[in-house]
This record gives sequence, C-alpha cells and structure tokens, in this order.
Amino acid sequence: MILVLAACETTPPTPEQAAQRCEQRAQAAQAPEVSGAVGISSNSGPSVGISIGVSADLLRGRDPLDVYEDCVIELTGRPPIRPARLRAL
Repeated sequence: MILVLAACETTPPTPEQAAQRCEQRAQAAQAPEVSGAVGISSNSGPSVGISIGVSADLLRGRDPLDVYEDCVIELTGRPPIRPARLRAL
C-alpha cells in the first residue's frame, strides 16, 4: 500500500508553472471559450462545428484576478510571484 501512495505523489509546480496554469483558469473566468471548425467531406459535403465552454468560475461571477490568486495559492501554498497576464476583452 505504501508503494502505491508513493507512486501517486507528485512534485508541486514551480511558481512560474502555477502562474501559467492559473492564468488559463482566470481567462476562462473572464468569458466563454468558443471554438469552431469547418470542413468538407467527399461523402457528406460541408460541415460546421462550434464548441462553447463555460467555466464554473464564470458562472459564479468570480473576479478573474481572484481566481488567479486563489489558484496559485492552492497549487503552491504561496501568493503569486507576479501579477496575472490576462487578455483584454
């Protein structure tokens, strides 16, 4: 049993890795993520696909900067080493 638990143990992310991961989560709290695809098949003809992703933080109306800070603390146990780099909407 000890061997199994040791195999599951992972090292925490570096502060920079945590910042990058948490910036993605904060971006998702800013606005829905939308992606699309267009294609043509010789069998079925043209096709279009759209995907919309909405994070739980966005649905709760959480401030993206609070999401970022909470995420970094959760991953590293320390406050962020730098401010979040969020895209302007």
